[in-house]
Amino acid sequence: MSNHNEELARATGDRRIQKLEFRSGAFGAAVPLLFFVIWAITTSVLQLSSEIGLVMGAVIGLALGLFFSKSKWEDYAQGVFDGLAQPIGVIAMVAWFYAGMFAQVLQVGGLVEGLVWIGAITGLTGGLFVALTFLLAATFSTAVGTGYGTTVAFCTLMYPAGIAVGADPVMLFAAILAGAVFGDNLAPVSDTTIVSATTQDADVPGVVRSRFKYSIMAAVPTTILFAMFGAAGTPLGDETILNEMIATTNPTGLFMLVPFGVVLILALTGNHLITSLTWGIVSAIPLILLLNLGTFGDIIRFNPESDAIVEGALISGVSGYINMAILILLIVASAHLLRLGGTMEAITKGLVKWIKTSVRRAELAIWSIVALMNSAITINTAAEIAAAPFVRELGEKYRIHRYRRANMLDAVTSALGYIFPWGAPILLGWSTIKMMKEEYAWLPVVDPTAVFPFVFQGWLLVIVMLIAAISGWGLRFEGKNGEELKDQPRD
Repeated sequence: MSNHNEELARATGDRRIQKLEFRSGAFGAAVPLLFFVIWAITTSVLQLSSEIGLVMGAVIGLALGLFFSKSKWEDYAQGVFDGLAQPIGVIAMVAWFYAGMFAQVLQVGGLVEGLVWIGAITGLTGGLFVALTFLLAATFSTAVGTGYGTTVAFCTLMYPAGIAVGADPVMLFAAILAGAVFGDNLAPVSDTTIVSATTQDADVPGVVRSRFKYSIMAAVPTTILFAMFGAAGTPLGDETILNEMIATTNPTGLFMLVPFGVVLILALTGNHLITSLTWGIVSAIPLILLLNLGTFGDIIRFNPESDAIVEGALISGVSGYINMAILILLIVASAHLLRLGGTMEAITKGLVKWIKTSVRRAELAIWSIVALMNSAITINTAAEIAAAPFVRELGEKYRIHRYRRANMLDAVTSALGYIFPWGAPILLGWSTIKMMKEEYAWLPVVDPTAVFPFVFQGWLLVIVMLIAAISGWGLRFEGKNGEELKDQPRD
């Protein structure tokens, strides 16, 4: 009977692997993740980085790990599948799909055009327009949860308008990126927020509430700096072009702030993220139809002539995260091998020797690991997923509260993801501006190496978290039942 049960477990995949042995010990177990990181750095330097390319790097890494396994190959394969089935990856993946659908529905409703309309009618010029651009980009990215989408939308609409009213090109581009940082870090529906919370076994509403103080601490001086240094002096456009831009905007799109408010209120009052996002989508669709902001076909439609068959905002919201969903599962599997092969334990022991009993050093180690991963991997969510297991291991060792761990992980990730010239968001914005130059010949194109020192929200957020790690500002420990404690438990 026991043999039958063992065969059944093997056939159904219910058999759990508790330990694996690798050639070269802890290093062998790290081969899959190490290969992925090297692959990510190399493709980034060669400017060949893409989500599907990163997926291939993770797949090859897992395949290489097989040849380092001293355990049975079927045990290694089962260990990989155990990792793929980890709730962390699945929860993040499903949350991304819902967040993606919500973001696309808000864009159909014209939220970005509504925010641009506010910028156009204020009559602000120069530095004040740059500061307003930062605030509007921050609002939009917080609403839709996508920094990349914010970068594209605002480089398309707000960048030409700002240049026309005397904004400095470098500062204006930096303000758009800085606004994307703010929302990517704070939005309940942001992919980085979801990953930082789920990988630390924390609830999204609690994480968002606890990180607000860090975001605002960076956002206030950022707004002031853009207002002070954002003016170029002489407008490069003309009044006719500016009026044409205003004519293309639609203030009715501001009604999309209502479903955004619904999601925010529900999420922050303790409702599950899926519940909050579902109500956001359900409340947005009738508004779009009643206000004639779009058609039902814009939201979902069947097109037999298309390869996808089903099209629309809901489909785009899901399909936009397919590659990243596959990637998170593969990286979680690679991280699981670190645990099975003893790599995580070896790294933790090495760090503990330096940290000893100092919680400050533990947080500095966490800050450094996250910063290192994000410097190497240009897609910030992928970097966050790779760093998350180390953050959790160290944080649990020193009883650092899961909210604090999630905040340290997400703030540094969101910040550095929009700073480095080789990063995907800067290159995305740069390419968008180049495309807009075909429509507006007078539009200046800002080089990625010129903008990165001025993404103030990013740099200040990194500094804020470094100061928090050194000083202990905002530090909370975790009690037996997950409660926040000011003092470190002694048991």
